[in-house]
Amino acid sequence: MTSDDVPAGETASADSPFRTEPTARDEAPQFVLPLVVRIERAEPPARTAALEAAARAVLVLLSDERALGDGVWAQAVRDWQDARIRKVVRRARGAEWRRAEALDGITVTDGGAEVRVFPPVPLDGWPKDLARLQVSGTDLDDPEPPAAPDPDAPTLWLNPGLGMTAGKAMAQAGHGAQLAWWALTDAQRTEWREAGFPLAVRTAAPARWAPLTRAALPVVRDAGFTEIAPGSCTVVSEGGLKYAPLGRVAAP
Repeated sequence: MTSDDVPAGETASADSPFRTEPTARDEAPQFVLPLVVRIERAEPPARTAALEAAARAVLVLLSDERALGDGVWAQAVRDWQDARIRKVVRRARGAEWRRAEALDGITVTDGGAEVRVFPPVPLDGWPKDLARLQVSGTDLDDPEPPAAPDPDAPTLWLNPGLGMTAGKAMAQAGHGAQLAWWALTDAQRTEWREAGFPLAVRTAAPARWAPLTRAALPVVRDAGFTEIAPGSCTVVSEGGLKYAPLGRVAAP
């Protein structure tokens, strides 16, 4: 599924990728960050594990030395971030997954879920072995309700009023993780990375969602390309007590 990041309430500069109105960024070449989730027919991953693997995969790529400075992925990452921020989640199994693993990228495993993230590619320039993978069919379930999130670690809260496929929600979780990363100091980023990017992705309680969106926290608004209406708030990134102190909202 594809979507753009648009944080609510951001006082963005004229060329920010997060402004909802047209900007010069729309004239730049558009790139997309590909993510592929492994969904074997007999053993699909749990939904929450897939969401958390996607969020960590984005963070691992953003902090990888190949994406920084003069790294081999750095120009592609800069081009991607200079335009609108897009992520697309596709699914693979069997030979499809093995072909995806052969391409330059990083695989993140979390709770039995496997997600591979690749350096950004032009919107119309996907590698053949990724372009042939399907976007639809990423409906996943949790066999049991997920545990309460670790209060020490950041939590990416999903909008309880939106019905999103797992693929769509994975892209949104990746957006929330990226906004959290950008909101931190270098020292906080280093601490979070060295800890292995502890985080949780959970659906917020309805009574807590409105306070979360009103707080001074990173909030994702979707561009509305698929599944949901443009401008919908999808994710709020709340900090943990120990890592990535982005701010917290008291429970009602």
